[in-house]
Amino acid sequence: MGGGRMSYDDPGRAAPGESSSAIPAALLENVFDDPAHGEPGRDRLVVHLVWETLLLVALAAGTYLLWQEAPDTLRGDGLRDLLTDVVVLGLLTLAAGLSLRAATVNLAIGPVAVAAALHMAEQGDRGLTAAGGPALAVATLGGLVLALVVVVLHVPAWAAGLAGAAGVVVYVEQRTGAVLPQGTYDPERDALPLFAGFAAVAVLGGVFGAVRAVRRMVGRFRPVVDPARRRGVVAALVAVGAIVGSTVLAMLAGLLLGTAGADPVTPGTGLDWTVLAVGTSLLAGTSAYGRRGGIFGTLLAVSLVTVVLAYADARGWTVDRWALGAVTLGIGLVVTRVVEAYGRPASAPERLPATDGRISTGWTVPRADPPATWPPAMPERSAEEPVDPWDVSRWETGPRRWDTEDR
Repeated sequence: MGGGRMSYDDPGRAAPGESSSAIPAALLENVFDDPAHGEPGRDRLVVHLVWETLLLVALAAGTYLLWQEAPDTLRGDGLRDLLTDVVVLGLLTLAAGLSLRAATVNLAIGPVAVAAALHMAEQGDRGLTAAGGPALAVATLGGLVLALVVVVLHVPAWAAGLAGAAGVVVYVEQRTGAVLPQGTYDPERDALPLFAGFAAVAVLGGVFGAVRAVRRMVGRFRPVVDPARRRGVVAALVAVGAIVGSTVLAMLAGLLLGTAGADPVTPGTGLDWTVLAVGTSLLAGTSAYGRRGGIFGTLLAVSLVTVVLAYADARGWTVDRWALGAVTLGIGLVVTRVVEAYGRPASAPERLPATDGRISTGWTVPRADPPATWPPAMPERSAEEPVDPWDVSRWETGPRRWDTEDR
C-alpha cells in the first residue's frame, strides 16, 4: 500500500512517531448511548458504596445496642420473629424500589398489602395456595390496569397510584373491625429461608441494576427533557413490568401479615406502609428520580429500620410507622440529592477533538487544500462606463487578428 501500512493498534493510541490525536476511549465506549434516553456514560457507583458502608456501620451499632437491651431478640424465637419482620418490610421496600428505579413510583403498595393481609386472615383456613391464588390474580390484574393508565395516558405514576390506592381503601373499609388470622401456616417456621430468599433477590437485583445496559433500560421511563414526552415502546414495557411487579411484591408482603402467628389485621388506609417502604428505599440509595441505586443498600436499610423498631419496642418507646416513615423519607431525599450529584456519569467532551486527519486505524487521510481563486468570467467595469451588450471586445482576452495592420 505504497509507503504506509495498516495499524491494528489500540484506537486510543497513536502510531509510533506520530502525534496522539486518536478518538478517546471514553467517546468510543459511549458512542452507542442515545442522549435522548439519559446522559451518555457509566454511572459512578462509588457514592453508593460509601453510603452503604455508612449503613453497615449504623446497622452494626444498632444491633449491638439491641443485643445490650434485649439479647433474646437475637436468638431463638425472637430472632425468627425479627427475620420475618425483615422479610415483610423487605418485600414492600423491594416493591417501592422496583417502581422507583423505573421512575414509576407505585404509591398503592401499602393499601394493597393491607387488603392482601385482610384477605389472607379471612381465607387462610382454606390453605395458603387456595387463599393466595386469587390474591395473586387480582394483584396482577390490578397492577396491569394501573400500568396501562400510566403508560397509555402517559400521566405521573404517583398520581395514578394514589387513585389506585383510593380504590383499594374502599375495599378495605368494608370491614368494621380487626380480623384474627384463620390460617395454620406460620411463616416464622421458615424465617431463615424466607430471609435468605429476600436477601438474594435484593442483592442480585442490585448487581444486575449496576450493569450499564440494564441500568439504562430500567430507568428509560425517566424524563430527560419534557416530562410529558413519551419515552418509547421499550420504556413503556419496562414501566408496565415495574408497576405490575411492585403490586405483586406488595401482595406477597400482605399475605405474610395475615398468616398465623401475626397480630390481628386492622383495617386502615395502608399509606403508612407506603411512606415507610418508599422512605426505606430512598434510604437504601435509590434515587427518587429513577434509574440510579446501589447494590447492598436495600438489604442494609431494611435490616437497619427493623432493628430500630425492635430496639424501640425493647425500650418501651412508642414509634409510629408514620413517624419512622417521615424520618426515613427525609433522610432519603438528602441521599437522593447526593446520589444524583455524585453518581451521574463523568462529563464527556460533547464533540470530537480536533485532529490532523489521522483516524484510529493508523491510516493518514490528507486534508483537501482550499480551492484556488478563479479569475472572474468577465472583466470588471466601472459604474461610469456604459455597457454595450454588442461590444465583442468585452468577451475577448487577446488582440483580434483581423484588426491588425497587415490585413
